[in-house]
Amino acid sequence: MSDLMAIFQEQAPKYDLLVSREDYQGNLLQCLRSIVPVEGRRVVELGAGTGRLTRQLAPLAASIDAFDAAEPMLKVAETRLRALGLGNWRLQVADNRKVPVQTQWADVVVAAWSICCLAAYEGEGWIREVQTALGEMQRVTAPGGTALIIETLGTGYSTPNAPAELRPYYQLLEREGFNSVFIRTDYLFQNMEEAVDLTTFFFGKDPLGALLQTDHGVLLPECTGVWSRKRTA
Repeated sequence: MSDLMAIFQEQAPKYDLLVSREDYQGNLLQCLRSIVPVEGRRVVELGAGTGRLTRQLAPLAASIDAFDAAEPMLKVAETRLRALGLGNWRLQVADNRKVPVQTQWADVVVAAWSICCLAAYEGEGWIREVQTALGEMQRVTAPGGTALIIETLGTGYSTPNAPAELRPYYQLLEREGFNSVFIRTDYLFQNMEEAVDLTTFFFGKDPLGALLQTDHGVLLPECTGVWSRKRTA
């Protein structure tokens, strides 16, 4: 956890550059909209990071309240969001387990690549911590609203191969009533130098063998899962 937190606290701009290379196909937003329309909806985002998803949702949503535990990440998000010229967003430092949003307020609640940190790094108490975060998502979701969770199903893989440390967490989501779909959100880097630098920066050396030179840049396969649960009452 310490290395990951160091990245979030100390290298937010480089992290933002990395994630800006992901999902060059544009599959993620299309997938989310196929599950629940976000147009004109009130959206709450947990673990917003540098705002890569926030920037996609804000032009569509009525409003979006985005939270992250790392203030430096939100500083990058703020700069990028202001460039869009929109006024329907709000950023605030907050933990996924205690979200400053009133009960049953949001039409859509999304947590992207965020709750996995509780599952992977909270030791024996991870189930309790994850369920606390899931409880917060349920609390702020209005009846008829939808909770969405986005997580990796394998970096450097063309078909799903979930990290071993996250598989119990994904099984928990199934037990909690979430349905899941799989999409590809591949990275496309400008050149091999950038691909190696950004890949090792965050993922280490393991995915390097999956880098593929193409006519358009260097591709790193990425499998992503989207879990969804509608609140009925």
